[in-house]
Amino acid sequence: MTAPLLDVRNLTTTFPVGSNLLGRPKAKVHAVDQVSFSIRRGEMVGLVGESGSGKTTVGRSILRLTQPTSGAVTFDGTDILTLKPSAFQAYRRRMQLIFQDPFASLDPRKNIEGILAEPLSIHRLVPRAERRDRIAELLGMVGLTPEAMKRYPHEFSGGQRQRIGIARALAVKPDFIVADEPVSALDVSIQAQVLNLLQDLQADLGLTMLFISHDLAVVEHACDRIVVMYMGRIMETANTADLYANPRHPYTRALLSAVPSLDLDRRREKIILKGDIPSPIHPPSGCVFRTRCPHATPLCAQERPILTPASPGHAVACLRTGEIGII
Repeated sequence: MTAPLLDVRNLTTTFPVGSNLLGRPKAKVHAVDQVSFSIRRGEMVGLVGESGSGKTTVGRSILRLTQPTSGAVTFDGTDILTLKPSAFQAYRRRMQLIFQDPFASLDPRKNIEGILAEPLSIHRLVPRAERRDRIAELLGMVGLTPEAMKRYPHEFSGGQRQRIGIARALAVKPDFIVADEPVSALDVSIQAQVLNLLQDLQADLGLTMLFISHDLAVVEHACDRIVVMYMGRIMETANTADLYANPRHPYTRALLSAVPSLDLDRRREKIILKGDIPSPIHPPSGCVFRTRCPHATPLCAQERPILTPASPGHAVACLRTGEIGII
């Protein structure tokens, strides 16, 4: 088997909270806690979980937009977290981000030609005389006409603005894209169009993608594999079909039970999680999900579960995996 394009090992990102008289932080937010996963070339992996689970921080830490506290991110054989900024510049071109809010991510003072020309200029990929042709090509790739060049972001709909954001990410011909909730700000009718566009582009260009979402119904149709996060830790990971057919972690089961379905055979018993998500400043001991888990035992407060293979390609972080009638 070939090496993955992206391999994340024990990635940890914390943020200081407040400061004492000596200027030292009073506490830390554990946003990402020893996260490990890999993505093969040409694969789209979904990273899912509730709001505040650490999904976006994982994506930003991989791209070094947020500085991780520890761990390793190996991209195409190189640990990019150890690179100096000058050495990382070449990898910056190969790793791009599609933002959640298409309007906030586009400079309102520039027309679309200026927005798409900027990355071409920074990375010196296309001679100035050929940039308009390249921009027209990019607009065509995302379903827009060359006439869009002279218009400004506020003149487009939300779906069209997200297409422009996708074109900007594609401008530098990346190998890997982090798509951070790319359809959550769009109307439901437009979400499917943008999802289909991303899938078509991934297939046509051979892109590798980390697709971040809180919506399991979205990632089911777009992703090859799914990684489920809760409070900065990975709870479960599996191929998409296997995860939906046989979820093993109680948290995954709860998330899937909230997904609406018109198929009577696929409807699940609604699972209501009790209590609130604990504070990331003071996460629970042992398993962070135990305070809301209907199957928690005293052992769950003492021992941290590690991600353990439950079947080929399917791993779960639960101390009770395999118990009949439980997981």
